[in-house]
Amino acid sequence: MLKKLGKITRVKQDNQGRNVPPGQYVTTKFPILTFGPTPKIDLTTWRFKVFGLVEQDVVLDWRQFTGLPRVTIDAEFHCVTQWSRLENTWEGVAFSELMELAPPRPKASFVMAHCYGGYTTNIALDVLQDDDVLFAYRHDGKPLEPDHGGPLRLVVPKRYGWKSAKWVNGIELIAEDASGFWELRGYHMEGDPLKEQRFWERPI
Repeated sequence: MLKKLGKITRVKQDNQGRNVPPGQYVTTKFPILTFGPTPKIDLTTWRFKVFGLVEQDVVLDWRQFTGLPRVTIDAEFHCVTQWSRLENTWEGVAFSELMELAPPRPKASFVMAHCYGGYTTNIALDVLQDDDVLFAYRHDGKPLEPDHGGPLRLVVPKRYGWKSAKWVNGIELIAEDASGFWELRGYHMEGDPLKEQRFWERPI
């Protein structure tokens, strides 16, 4: 059992005995939810940048990025709109791999993910350093489709899906937390499904 705001929140299970966060239902589909159009991205000009509070900035083209060591992770995906897809196989580059290329400076505590189309989202650095966080370019054995964030999507399984930013093209390490696109519009700064952190709860 998990405590939330002084109340007890129970983690339910699906019919196969798998844990499902409170307030979620399970689906085998993968709905497409996006604010704005799907960008058309040319891989010949695609670039990924790691910058901010790092020892040195790093800029990679598509060939260099996909040439980094590949990891495969099986992980759940939980959308803030209450659906969960429990079986996903993601392939890509571990977040930790990029931190080897651009080590964080001591004051770095948060990350702002930047994306084609102008989308941003904030995540604590210690959350991203979990071993199931990656930048995925393949999903369920196929190249990641553009509508699902291809060519590259940040995947943060222990947070709601809006933190798994689509079309990501850079990460900025920062000292203090700052709101991204949806956080500025009332979404929770952390977005933990087990705590049902969907939106900020304003004091009465």
